[in-house]
Order: sequence, then structure tokens, then C-alpha cells
Amino acid sequence: MNILDKIVADKRIEVRLRKQLIPIKQLESSVLFEREPISLTNNLSQSTTGIIAEHKRRSPSKSIINNSLNVYDIAKGYENAGVCGMSVLTDGKYFGGSLDDLLTARASCTLPLLRKEFIIDAYQIIEAKAFGADVILLIAAILSKAEIKQFSELAKRLNLEVLLEVHNETELHKSIMPSIDMLGVNNRNLKTFEVRLETSKALSTLIPEDFIKVSESGISSIKAIKELQPYGYQGFLIGENFMKTDNPGISAAQFIKDLAL
Repeated sequence: MNILDKIVADKRIEVRLRKQLIPIKQLESSVLFEREPISLTNNLSQSTTGIIAEHKRRSPSKSIINNSLNVYDIAKGYENAGVCGMSVLTDGKYFGGSLDDLLTARASCTLPLLRKEFIIDAYQIIEAKAFGADVILLIAAILSKAEIKQFSELAKRLNLEVLLEVHNETELHKSIMPSIDMLGVNNRNLKTFEVRLETSKALSTLIPEDFIKVSESGISSIKAIKELQPYGYQGFLIGENFMKTDNPGISAAQFIKDLAL
């Protein structure tokens, strides 16, 4: 089993348990369920930098990135830095995140929030809405075409935007549908963890113009973004680069300032 298969196997058990504990009716009665979501696609299409900054404590490839900071300070810092949106990891076992992180981020800022999660069940999309997300992530590598359709259409009914993540041409072809807002190309091979910006470049011409293009993983320099912008990328998901510093908000602010030069 590769790491992705392991994560998904554990996620199925976790979701099954959560469904027993908190019924959908209870999620739907959350005070956040009725709020008007904030659009990440609008922010990205109007931005010249396109930074989506991430809150991530650890990862399977890097172990601990930063365990000492609180979500409130990070969300405030990112908002003050002028990022387009914030990605919040909610997986506990492999990334050290939680739905409470999403809730805290929602209470701390007015940025569009992406629930970064391994979604394998419609229940998790309702959960995302109940905990204050504006955007959900769907990962083509772990979903069938029918699941991508079902989950993205449910997200649209809940007024959530959808970022669909692909790693190769096969995944991209099964993912292009009207219920997707943004197509993210992950430069990290989830089986080997090798990172190559060439993945974003190669797939860029295959993504129809009506989708916002987002590049993910391995973007740690201004040079990488400048390299990808001519390929039509308007969004850049950056996690470790900011999180490994003592003050992710200040790091993001400096990065955005340098990028604008």
C-alpha cells in the first residue's frame, strides 16, 4: 500500500465513526450552515499574486513542520498579508489537523477557507459547510468519475466552491465537468513524494479556459510562480514555505511583496 491508499483506508474508518457520533441533521443545524460563503475563485481571478496560504502542522513526507503556533494567529496573519484564501488541513492522523482548526480559522478571519481533506463521502462535504468552509478539495486520484460528479454537485447545492486536484492527464480527463470551479495540479507524486513543476506546465494546455488553474506543492520561491504564470496559473497553494517559519503571516506578507516587484 502506498501512503495515499493508507490515508484513504483510515479515512473510511474515521468517517464511519463520525457518522455514528454526529448525524447529518445535527451538522445542518450548525449556525454556520446558513452563512453566505466567500468566493475564492473571485479573489483569484482579481489577484495578481494568487496566493492560497496553508495551515499545516505536519505531513507524511516532512514529519513535523510547525506545532507551536495557533490557528487564530496564523489566520489573522495570512489575512493581513493579503492572501487570496486559506487552506486548512483537517486530517488528524497524518497532518495533525482537525475540524476545530477550520472553526477557529473561520472565527478569526474573513478569508475564503478551503477544507483540505481526503473526501471520500458526501458526509464530509456537509461537515465542511457546518464548520465554516467556503471551498472543498476533491482529489481525483481517490475518486471515480461518478463520485467526482456526485460530490461536486452536492457542494454546488450547498453553495460551496470546488477545487479538484489532479496529478496526471488520466485524472484530468475524468474530472472536467461544469460543477468544478478550480482545477489544481499537484506537482507532488503522491506515491513517491517527488515534486516536479513540469507536471503543472505539461497539464496546463489540457485545462479548459473556463476553469481557474491552481498549482499545488513545491512552490517555495518567487521564481516558481513567475515560471508558472505564463502557463495560465492564477492560484498557488503554499503551505510548508510559510508554516516552517516563526511567523507564517509575516513570511506570506514578505513573499507577496517580493512577488509584486
